Amino acid sequence: MATQQVSSKKQQELQLQYSNYKNTLQQIAQKIGDLEQETEEHKLVIETLEPLPQDRKCFRLINGVLVERTVKDVLPALKTNSDGLKQVLDELLKQYKSKQTEMDTWKKKNNVQVVQQQ
Repeated sequence: MATQQVSSKKQQELQLQYSNYKNTLQQIAQKIGDLEQETEEHKLVIETLEPLPQDRKCFRLINGVLVERTVKDVLPALKTNSDGLKQVLDELLKQYKSKQTEMDTWKKKNNVQVVQQQ
């Protein structure tokens, strides 16, 4: 009976660890999706502004405040932000792959087989 309790406790620990892995992967995937959407929005705005005259006025939302600027002022900042977003996105993708590999290794090590994937 004592071995059954130990086995049950180990099974609960494995289930908890598995849930932690799945939650972490899901959170990273959510962040990746958000950043991909934001990167696409930046790309669209950059593509829209590039053919316009440099002295044309445009508006930019900075910390909830709409500010009037020129295309010449806004375009470099948008490109910088877009590049930064791409770097963060690359890092998150690496982090996701690393965590996925870690989870797969853990599953093999502990002989975990998923009965029902959600």
